[in-house]
Order: sequence, then structure tokens, then C-alpha cells
Amino acid sequence: MLDSYLPALFFLILGLTVGGAFAVLNLVIGPKKPGRSKADPYECGLPSDVQRGFRFGISFYLVAMLFILFDIEVIFLYPVAVQLREFGTFAMGETIVFIALLFVAFIYVWRRGALEWR
Repeated sequence: MLDSYLPALFFLILGLTVGGAFAVLNLVIGPKKPGRSKADPYECGLPSDVQRGFRFGISFYLVAMLFILFDIEVIFLYPVAVQLREFGTFAMGETIVFIALLFVAFIYVWRRGALEWR
């Protein structure tokens, strides 16, 4: 039984070793010249205009949560799609109900204006 876990254990140890080695090398030979320009936010090649007290609007978080919600729900469809013949018609019916509910939820969110960027 241990033989089946040996490759996974090997790669786990290898990954931890390589990651730890890079972290230690960064601490040892990396540049250590902190300054104000390095502490400032930097985004897309341009200095950021965001102030420290800046707060994102609730719509940003709402769209992000909805994206994650719908994305995860769609991921649940993958195992059913792969094994649909083995699951039979019951799984097909449940999948259709799931997609219908997902579509109703999407229409509800859309009609409420949650997807409008303000």
C-alpha cells in the first residue's frame, strides 16, 4: 500500500525542498535595499493612484462573489458529464434541473442589476 503513495510523497518532498531552497537563497543573496519607491503600490507598469484609505465599491465584491459562485457551480457539472452513461437518465434529469436553477439564478442576479458596473 505504501508503494502507491511513494511517488506522491517523493514529489511532495521534492517540491518542499526546492521551494525552501529558493526561499533561503532569496534571503541570503537577494538585494536588501528597502526604500519608499519599493513600498509604494505598483500596478501594470504605472504607479498606482490608490490612496491608503481607498475602499472598493460593493459592486466589485459582489461581481467577484457571483463569478466564484457560478464558476464553482459549473465545475460540479464536469463529473456528471464524464460519467453520464454510467449514471443514467436520473443524473441527466438532475443535471437539467440544476442547469435550469442556475439559469434562473443568473436571470435573477442580472435583473436585480448586480452585474452592472458602477
